[in-house]
Amino acid sequence: MSDPSGESYPHLRWSAQPDLPAGPVLVAAFGGWNDAGDAATTALEHLAAQWSARPFADIDPEIFFDFTSTRPEVRLDLEGQRRIDWPENTFRACITPAGQGLVLLSGVEPQLRWRTFCDHVIGVARCVGARTIVTLGALLAEVPHSRPVSVFGTAYADADAERLDLRPSRYEGPTGITGVLHVACHDAGIASAALWAAVPTYVPSAPSPKAALALVVRTSQLLGLETDTTELRFATDAYEHQVSELVAEDEETIEYVAHLEQRYDEEPESFSDGESIVDEVERFLRDQD
Repeated sequence: MSDPSGESYPHLRWSAQPDLPAGPVLVAAFGGWNDAGDAATTALEHLAAQWSARPFADIDPEIFFDFTSTRPEVRLDLEGQRRIDWPENTFRACITPAGQGLVLLSGVEPQLRWRTFCDHVIGVARCVGARTIVTLGALLAEVPHSRPVSVFGTAYADADAERLDLRPSRYEGPTGITGVLHVACHDAGIASAALWAAVPTYVPSAPSPKAALALVVRTSQLLGLETDTTELRFATDAYEHQVSELVAEDEETIEYVAHLEQRYDEEPESFSDGESIVDEVERFLRDQD
């Protein structure tokens, strides 16, 4: 299908023309370093499943990935034919029962040509008339698994921060694809915001439905959505139980978690949208190689 925008985005592959109400919001999450506990991509998949979002475009991975770092996978299909699954960045569209249009971008952070990649995302946003772009992310932080998840939100222009009731971003240092995308949004005149959830450092590789749930709830609050989170809440209960069992097997970890719980109980405000979480975000970003 040709590019509906009429502009040249050679690596954007359209399969359909989404029929959305005016002013949809584009929500994006990328697997990789900014997706601790798979929380951001899990949250996005939950939103997609909630309203049966349908794919309408994707970005050809050919020039954006180093396939020796992010390797494609070979599989056999139902007919026994060998297929290759390439890294994907796919756009899906849906309309909520309240009539809100959403475009959901899920995929993997590319290694190459970030400015060109973000130009393609902005191209889709312009084509569908998106009024705002929101990115979801998750980071490792010194937080206890047994307490509410901290979610920190920033906007990348002071006017957007005031309108969305978020903190203006003052971060300086190394960044990922989301940071580059927000600059591209600013240059294109599209409002943007970022939501980050904190995942405990002592369970870095375990999927965190609890952090995903917190992102879904915060995204719903930000965008005025009504979301059914029953499935994520059941998964969160199981996650807390499993992590507690894991912690109980090691005396040092027991003491460490108890210290974090005490700190949370004494100063819960420092684990919310406060300076300590800002510090955690900045430390996390700067520590990435």
